Amino acid sequence: MYKNGIKRGLDIVLSGLALILLSPLLLVVAALVRIKLGSPVIFHQERPGKNGKIFTLCKFRTMTDDKNKEGNLLPDNERLTGFGKLLRATSLDELPELWNIFKGDMSIIGPRPLLVSYLPYYTQEEQRRHSVRPGLTGLAQINGRSVLSWEERFAYDLEYVAKCSFSLDLKIFFQTIGKVFTRSGTLEGEAQSLPDFDEYRRNQSII
Repeated sequence: MYKNGIKRGLDIVLSGLALILLSPLLLVVAALVRIKLGSPVIFHQERPGKNGKIFTLCKFRTMTDDKNKEGNLLPDNERLTGFGKLLRATSLDELPELWNIFKGDMSIIGPRPLLVSYLPYYTQEEQRRHSVRPGLTGLAQINGRSVLSWEERFAYDLEYVAKCSFSLDLKIFFQTIGKVFTRSGTLEGEAQSLPDFDEYRRNQSII
């Protein structure tokens, strides 16, 4: 009953309240993004949701539009400013996703929505992570976040799908708050970052 009804009701109520209560913070962050990074303030990107249905994810932008002499965008690490890094480290860039939750694209708790380009590279078992709505935070985020390998992330996602319950969601919610304040599990430096999942799987098939 919780997974198929109550959970969605809680998402609507809590995300709606959060949008109202956090509206001053949302406006301040939006203004700072506009001043420091330019327009548009909101970054939109297609992501797969429940049952693989594509939706448009909303986040505060964290990178500039700086280009090289040929007019091509510079690499992500060169366009990510100190302000952008701060937004990511504090998860403030994720706040617009509350609107995605309110609309029903996402849930507060669930596997994080990844790139559409990753879809062909999941195993049949890994595809099960899309049997629930993707979340603002999830089991992987409280057990290592960005320092996990792809296999570890998906193992936690599948564990969540199998064990989804109110008590588990409550645990993940409060532990996420602690992780955000301590900035635990975040990556520092390009050398530590994971490769894109599609690139990672292609390299595995070559080996």
